[in-house]
Amino acid sequence: MTIVLEHRIDVAGHATRALEVEGAGPGIVLLHGWGDSADTWRPLLSALGARGRRAIAVDLPGFGRATRLDDGAVLPQLDAFAADLVQTWAGRDPVVVAGASLGGCLALRLAEHPGDLRLAGVVPVAPDGLELPSWFDPIEEDPIVRKLLAIPVPVPGVLARRAKSSAYRLLSAAPASSTQRAIVDAFSVDGETRAGLAALLESGRRLAPELSTAPFDLIGIRCPVLLVWGALDRLVPPGDARLALGSLPTTQVELIEGAGHHPQLEAPHRLLELLLPFGT
Repeated sequence: MTIVLEHRIDVAGHATRALEVEGAGPGIVLLHGWGDSADTWRPLLSALGARGRRAIAVDLPGFGRATRLDDGAVLPQLDAFAADLVQTWAGRDPVVVAGASLGGCLALRLAEHPGDLRLAGVVPVAPDGLELPSWFDPIEEDPIVRKLLAIPVPVPGVLARRAKSSAYRLLSAAPASSTQRAIVDAFSVDGETRAGLAALLESGRRLAPELSTAPFDLIGIRCPVLLVWGALDRLVPPGDARLALGSLPTTQVELIEGAGHHPQLEAPHRLLELLLPFGT
């Protein structure tokens, strides 16, 4: 049985939680999406560890159990965090950076400006930034979320988790199933509060304009890129891949049949098959 080590680390001035498996390289750094946490990578981490591949997933600042974001622009803070994470964890060894949604955008931004990092490649999974982000409105407009935020008295954490879970059901294209329940569970954090949910929505309001104004220049990317999409993704449609292919003609694009916006949870073994040979 693969052991996923959970521990605390300090990255770029932030204290955060890391999930890590031991193995050989190139190591794989996994960056989650908005409102997400390292937990959505657990199935893939277990599979990578079982195959002897070194990997790490962390809670990004402002999410999960990481410390809060500072005031000001969000993406530059996340850029600095991602770069320091790769440098600290991999050093001078080659590394593959894979990211989902917002994490995919961060992976592409890192590839555009790698500095001294040795990137063996990046694997954006339905990355934000190719077109206007569409994941925020369904959550902010969810009726249960809106009612919860309007209640003038403190509410139990279970109600906050229920509201968040209701909203995240909108992020899966799959019907009610064990897979969808896994998605909801991964997004719902113990100890969730109304204040935490409000802070999450505020971060989305701050991020949306930054993601809407060409957050990366694909032409400047030199390392190998493997774009991955769930064929049923309705938040970042697979057709967005055409925008990337126009600028990165040598990029590989892989569609995962039967998966929606979260292939790392809906089809982790297929994503594993794509990741293992990439960058080696």
